[in-house]
Amino acid sequence: MMEKINGLYLDLIVHPGETLKEVLQDKNMTGEELALRTGFSPKHISKVLNGKQSISSKFANRLEYALGIKATFWINLQGLYDEEMLEIEKANQITKEEFNVLNDLKEIIKYCEKTKIIKKSSKQVETVLNMRKFLNVNNLTVIPKLPLMNIAFRGSKNKINIYVLYSFLKICDYFTDNIETSEKLNKKLLKENLNEIKQTMFLEPNEMIKKLKTIFNKCGIIFEVVKHFSGAPVQGFIKEKNGKIILCMTIRQSFSDIFWFTLFHEISHILNNDFDQQFIDYYFNNDSKELKANEFAEKILINEKEYLKFKENNELNYNNIKKFAKKQNVLPGIIIGRIQKDTNDFKFMSQYKEQYKWI
Repeated sequence: MMEKINGLYLDLIVHPGETLKEVLQDKNMTGEELALRTGFSPKHISKVLNGKQSISSKFANRLEYALGIKATFWINLQGLYDEEMLEIEKANQITKEEFNVLNDLKEIIKYCEKTKIIKKSSKQVETVLNMRKFLNVNNLTVIPKLPLMNIAFRGSKNKINIYVLYSFLKICDYFTDNIETSEKLNKKLLKENLNEIKQTMFLEPNEMIKKLKTIFNKCGIIFEVVKHFSGAPVQGFIKEKNGKIILCMTIRQSFSDIFWFTLFHEISHILNNDFDQQFIDYYFNNDSKELKANEFAEKILINEKEYLKFKENNELNYNNIKKFAKKQNVLPGIIIGRIQKDTNDFKFMSQYKEQYKWI
């Protein structure tokens, strides 16, 4: 009887695709050649070899012709694998409700497999166990009951999926846990580097992030930009963990003005100690800390008096905005975003706003 330990015995179970891979290596045959010999697509062959597709009786028959190994061998191998996976399901008491959680986490799982946070699998049972280990829970359905961090959300709470949000935060932990900073939080140095931080907006996006990481690290802050997911409407947040200050950002709304406003908003929270062990997400409300952080971000990006004078004395066309943006040492999209907010016209010159794209 298998021990009931989450996922550890999965390493002992071999998908038939692994055996097929070994046979091809012995015969010095590529997946593309096998596709030609069997009449199945290269994509199908690749999925089988990577354990994401079962060997059907039809495919087993084609393998007998192509490799000279009886179809019953492949059918029995697949049957044994399926039986073992069923035993795992029973041993780990995986419920229908837990399988349903996988539907909520489709985008998360795809990303985690692509980035090798978890192993790829064609079996829902294995995926459940892989996600249990990654999310540090014995059962995925307990996630809504956990004492989650107190996050203040920007936007509608109806758009929040607690499973996605929890997984997103674990992904943030995954990418920041191994980043070290030898420095303690140095607020004085952070203030001194505000203009240098602002200047990075003119760099190519990857260089911008790299430079920001360097600047924040010397100030005692671990900085990371993390992929956003539907169901986790987070633009940016701060976390203190094991004495380290972590500042994470997403490009959920892609526009430069939102990214930079959020970044300086979060910096304000760091300078004002507006956080504890919990996360802080930025949003608009009447909370004094949030309003103070909003004001800080606005002042860093644009001089208020000069902005009001510009609006009063100039036609709001792109050439004038571009000239004013240069004087303010910001991207034109920052000025456009501010005008959009003031006029409540979010279509105003939106085609000229810079956007960041997740690659």
